[in-house]
Amino acid sequence: MSVDEKATRNLADLLAGGDDVERLYGELQSAFEAERAGVAAEEDLKKLRDRWLGRKNGLLTHTNDNWLKAAPREHKPQVGRLQNEAKRHIEAALEQTKSSLGKDQRGRRQLDVTLPGPPRLIGARHPVQMVREEIEGIFHGLGYSCAEGPEIETFYYNFEALNFPPDHPAVDEMDTIFMTDGRLLRTHTSPIQIRLMERQKPPLRYVVAGKVYRNDAADSTHSPMFHQIEMFAVDRDISFCDLKGTLDYFLKEFFGPEIKTRFRPSFFPFTEPSAEVDISCIFCAGRGCRICKQSGFIEVLGCGMIDPEVLKHVGYDPEEYSGFAAGFGLDRFAQLKYDINDMQLLFQGDVRFLRQFR
Repeated sequence: MSVDEKATRNLADLLAGGDDVERLYGELQSAFEAERAGVAAEEDLKKLRDRWLGRKNGLLTHTNDNWLKAAPREHKPQVGRLQNEAKRHIEAALEQTKSSLGKDQRGRRQLDVTLPGPPRLIGARHPVQMVREEIEGIFHGLGYSCAEGPEIETFYYNFEALNFPPDHPAVDEMDTIFMTDGRLLRTHTSPIQIRLMERQKPPLRYVVAGKVYRNDAADSTHSPMFHQIEMFAVDRDISFCDLKGTLDYFLKEFFGPEIKTRFRPSFFPFTEPSAEVDISCIFCAGRGCRICKQSGFIEVLGCGMIDPEVLKHVGYDPEEYSGFAAGFGLDRFAQLKYDINDMQLLFQGDVRFLRQFR
């Protein structure tokens, strides 16, 4: 008689047929172990658990109903003890088998070289860096070299050598971040012009990029730290026409040949004459929109001829040499190039935003 058949028989009938209670439970556990030996996957383990511990049709459920409940009074303590032992044995054996299957599967995953590896996140180039490299590449093609300088500057290089008057608004602590020793965080990249001209004689053609600092509150268009880039050239017989031609070429290379440029008179302490440069709106093609405030043009940079007083500070004779300079924000150019409406996105390090620029 099979274990299944015995489990569904009344214990009194089994005892009347000469079966012993200890032997019955011994056969029960032996049958379970024989079936457990054939388990090779989690699906097999689930079927084994349902077969033996199922609430309605499990073999232990049958033995509980047909053996324990129907046992003669004198056999109930023995049957109850053996029933509990059998249940504990089966539950522990099932848990051990589950653990073994998990280890085997993990081992197979480690050794199976045909399985794909975990995905690797690929880094992205930051839009500000992309714009910087593109601008430097354009000017490199015109014969300009790249240079960098210190971010912590002295008052002389940041203001005095660049012809800033003592009462200029930029000198005030409301705009400039001063340090306790009197030095400051540079407010523009122009001090590098002075440092380069002090060390070299004309001709010079440089493009300079880096971080600059202002005492501004962060919002969608401002940041206390941002990126600036400027270009300058010093040589004999350089005129404002050279400046206009250089910037017109650069802006059309960067934004597209279809744009138009416009120069408007302005004032900067270190250039004379000075101008602000606009381009026809790249979003509405000059027709007028919200971004260009219906004017058809967007202001992009400031420029001018290097002031003779600045040339004198570095020992150049303004009667012999002349030069021009232009500066603008890399962050703003990145916003225009990639249609980014919030400057803070450039500084927050949000991977979802940066992944767009692979």
